[in-house]
Order: sequence, then C-alpha cells, then structure tokens
Amino acid sequence: QVQLVESGGGLVQSGGSLRLSCAASGLIFRINDMGWYRQAPGTQRELVASITRGGTTHYTDSVKGRFTISRDNAKNTVYLQLNSLKPEDTAVYYCNADIIAISSGGYWGQGTQVTVSS
Repeated sequence: QVQLVESGGGLVQSGGSLRLSCAASGLIFRINDMGWYRQAPGTQRELVASITRGGTTHYTDSVKGRFTISRDNAKNTVYLQLNSLKPEDTAVYYCNADIIAISSGGYWGQGTQVTVSS
C-alpha cells in the first residue's frame, strides 16, 4: 500500500522559514512528477511547485524566489523550503506524486498546516 506522509508544518512569524518533507512508502517501482499544493480556507487547492524526476522545477508566480522544491529519488522524498513567509502563505500544504506501483496513479499526502502570523 502506497502512502505519502508529510511533516514540517507549523506556526511561524512573517519573514520566517519552514521546511516541509513528504516521504512515499510502500512497494514503489518509480515516482514521476512530485509536487506541493496548498489550500486556504474558502479557496480551491492550488499548485505551489512541482518537480520532475530529472529535477526540472515549476513554481506558481506568488512563491517564485521564496520557495524551493527539491527531491531525493533514492529516498522517495520531496521537500519544500519556504523562506520569507507571508501571512497569505497560510494554508494546508499537500504533497502529490505520480507513482508507478501495483496500483499506479496520483497519490496525496494527508496535509500539513502552515500558519504565518503577521
């Protein structure tokens, strides 16, 4: 059974930093694209950043220059470094991965809360 488990959220002051991690476990043959999404109350879930298996990254405009996505293929883990955090970054952050396994498809983590105080 494939699972994605996130960690690293919390409460931080404006201008602070956090590092989120998301580890995939189970009988996994290969992980293709991985990404981080976020959802604030009353809004739709939005893509924050994504990374291909080869390391090509994409960021939504509002986080460019502040957030960095990376991955460790040997550990089946994706990271999101959040710097210069703003109150508007407050949301539940979810990781997503396109996983090739016995049951292939897109998998989601359970979400981790990031709260930025002003």
